[in-house]
Amino acid sequence: MAAPSEQQEAFPPLKNNLILRAARGETVERVPVWIMRQAGRYLEEFREFRKLHEFFEICQNPELACEVTLQPIRRFELDAAIIFSDILVVPQALGMHVDMLPGEGPVFKDPLKEPDDMKKLFFDVDVRQVLDYVFAAITVTRHRLEGKCPLIGFSGAPWTLMSYMIEGSGSSTQAKAKAWLYRHPESSHKLLKNLARVITEYLFEQVRAGAQMLQVFESHAGVLNHELFCKFAMPYLKLIAAGVRNRLRDANFPCVPMVIFAKDAHYALEELSSIGYDVVSLDWTIKPKQARLLCGDVTLQGNLDPCALYAPPAELRKVVKDMLDKFGTHRYIANLGHGIYPDMDPEHVRAFVDAVHQLSEEMIAKDK
Repeated sequence: MAAPSEQQEAFPPLKNNLILRAARGETVERVPVWIMRQAGRYLEEFREFRKLHEFFEICQNPELACEVTLQPIRRFELDAAIIFSDILVVPQALGMHVDMLPGEGPVFKDPLKEPDDMKKLFFDVDVRQVLDYVFAAITVTRHRLEGKCPLIGFSGAPWTLMSYMIEGSGSSTQAKAKAWLYRHPESSHKLLKNLARVITEYLFEQVRAGAQMLQVFESHAGVLNHELFCKFAMPYLKLIAAGVRNRLRDANFPCVPMVIFAKDAHYALEELSSIGYDVVSLDWTIKPKQARLLCGDVTLQGNLDPCALYAPPAELRKVVKDMLDKFGTHRYIANLGHGIYPDMDPEHVRAFVDAVHQLSEEMIAKDK
């Protein structure tokens, strides 16, 4: 792999930096927009691709991951691409076996049951070597994007990964994982701290490979109350934000914008806005104006209800206008409040993206 400065200079010049400017609070001509899970099953070309390739096969093959990442970019005027991967590549790197089963989602062959089970985890993993396929995918995708828009890298947050590693699959309550927080608080902190350290290195290496923005997914925040979140999730989110910036600074890399998305963490918006992230992403249950009051001077991202995309295009345009009116056009990135659903009509996605661009451009021009 080339030296950091040489590799960065070799990438095509960026033609659309709207999302980076919005993340940093700079002036934009229109509101940038991208969609969580924008490369996915709602696209016919993705479904055809999946007939030929298993899920983790795509994640682990840089050429395949690049192709899937670019599919929505070819269809829509999105302002960012997000590398096709999965948050569970981190537990895999630690030595856990994960399968993605049709109709079930992720299933761990041997989840953690007791604290002693942590002994089988490779916390001293060489992230750069074991997850090299992610970094290779990022580098090739940066080149294939040809500067059309920035590329986002991501990771799951420590608590969310811990809950998967203990539950062994998806869970509505995360009861087994939460039980650890009460029964084994010291071991929980040990696991979370080690995950934070690995995630920090993982995100740093993504930037080193070419990622221009990072998002941390705390997808299971909603099962925690405020006290548990502040004790077992927040400190490690803060550790990651500071750690990534320190690693970038020490390696003479410019800092990239960082996004935190803690789904259903409406109870902790004020705290989330003060732990080192440039952008706080919101789920659809949060009132935009309330979020502005609580989050202060950070950029907000979100938070259209994914089901709103089922609306006819004319009605969807009204919903987008209402969302823009409530968020405003400064320090704002339009997105959904969670991932897009697999049965969504791609033409409704196009209507959403186009409405955000057209309406926000009109609003900004009017304000000048």
